[in-house]
Amino acid sequence: MSTANTIKTFHQNRWQSGNVPIMGAADHGTWLGTLVFDGARQFDGLVPDLAAHCQRVNDSALSLGMNPTMTLSELEQCARDGLSQFDVDAAVYIRPMYWSTGYGDGFISADPDSTDFCLCLQEIPMPDLSASARLTTTRFHRPTLDVATVNAKAACLYPNNARMMREAFSKGFTNALVCDAMGNVAESATSNVFMVRDGVVFTPIPNGSFLNGITRQRVIILLREMGLQVLETTLGLDDFHAADEVFMTGNLSKVTPVTAFDTTEYPIGDVTMKVRAAYMEWARS
Repeated sequence: MSTANTIKTFHQNRWQSGNVPIMGAADHGTWLGTLVFDGARQFDGLVPDLAAHCQRVNDSALSLGMNPTMTLSELEQCARDGLSQFDVDAAVYIRPMYWSTGYGDGFISADPDSTDFCLCLQEIPMPDLSASARLTTTRFHRPTLDVATVNAKAACLYPNNARMMREAFSKGFTNALVCDAMGNVAESATSNVFMVRDGVVFTPIPNGSFLNGITRQRVIILLREMGLQVLETTLGLDDFHAADEVFMTGNLSKVTPVTAFDTTEYPIGDVTMKVRAAYMEWARS
């Protein structure tokens, strides 16, 4: 991660440098967890799908009962103003955030009009192909909409992901292949997941237990434009053991090869390499 002097934060209508304090001790978001965020990327002077990420953070705020304070165009302009403070070729993580400061009906709910906002820009390098993942199983699973706010990119969901990661690291792996409550594969602990078998690409169908990621959607479009068949379907752990190659997609790293799932090992395959290159070509176009 970056040092404090490579962070720029926009809060209360001004830009500041470093890891600045933004929340009060009694804010609803501090105490009761109403904080949502999103993450876009700048790399090589490019900012792909910025509008989609701005739209999703506003949608996430609404899902947690908050009224967003920024329009889509204001969010985009704020991000571009902040990015102008970095070198044009800097790899920057673009993180808009909303949280509630006040309390609404029943006290535990938030006042929808007490929303605060900040935009944090942080230099984080883009990983190369050496940053492949090794997956294992986890005893934890993704929640469903009836028990958690899985339709939002909400900070309160991430402690569950963190315990998946701790379990994976304790077993000597770098990430976990996570199932939903029915035992079907949902995603990894950090990213959406794809597998390839006999030239066909498979990925778990969104079922309300995980976000249909922006990079995931972009990669599906690119794969189909490459002439590959992509099936969004129900997948089990055995399907991944039988795969020819596996990769993950997410905004932080875009396309990440997977080289192992427990005792099953994979090459960094042709589809993974081609779609990674296709994503970068699309971003530059």
